[in-house]
Amino acid sequence: MRKKTAQGAIISLKHINKSFPLELGGEQQVLFDIDFTIKSGEFVAIMGPSGSGKSTCMNIIGALDTPTSGTYELYGRDVTGLTPDELATVRNEHIGFVFQQFNLLPKRSVLDNVMLPLMYRGLPMDERVRRAREMLKRVGLEKFESYLPAQLSGGMKQRVAIARALAGEPKLILADEPTGALDSKMGNEILQFFKKLNKELGITIVMITHEFDIAKYADRLIHIRDGKINYDGRIPRNDNNL
Repeated sequence: MRKKTAQGAIISLKHINKSFPLELGGEQQVLFDIDFTIKSGEFVAIMGPSGSGKSTCMNIIGALDTPTSGTYELYGRDVTGLTPDELATVRNEHIGFVFQQFNLLPKRSVLDNVMLPLMYRGLPMDERVRRAREMLKRVGLEKFESYLPAQLSGGMKQRVAIARALAGEPKLILADEPTGALDSKMGNEILQFFKKLNKELGITIVMITHEFDIAKYADRLIHIRDGKINYDGRIPRNDNNL
């Protein structure tokens, strides 16, 4: 098991538990004493089967949900008890999200989609355009800024989503099953791009997946089963013992 330390940590989860209320009364616990840190510059895969709790864990890391108990520190700040508005500010200022289904606005251009998080920050239009074009160039789509999402391939849509995530200049990117809607060739290209972002720009990447072949692109694996961490360390040679 990886020795835990808060030194240089971007993410620190301490004894996190999460329960959801049941319709007929009572509650169901889905996370049990989750405890780990992620340092700046790491590329970490959080892996587990369906129903393992990995998505709930990601929602807490992404400030989309709060734990029932325990403490979550992001950049050294305890965000556990923040209000929904405060959590929204944390998400917009510190985290870039990449989702399986791209989540692009269908009637807005590629450029407008990439500028969207910058609009919420209140940046002036010329700065939004400059940053968005810079990110589109980084993902190789600078010639497609006027296109609508429907005119793009799946791989191109995901690259637009990555450009949007990068536009806010986050130090942390959360990628939830980022290749789930792509074929293997396009999926490999996206994963290679994540590795490039991590190595060249030092961006911390946390990727959620249920597939070991996807998790292998990361440098560290946190495996969750039945709401508990059963492995945390370097990527193993195979998933036989996970």
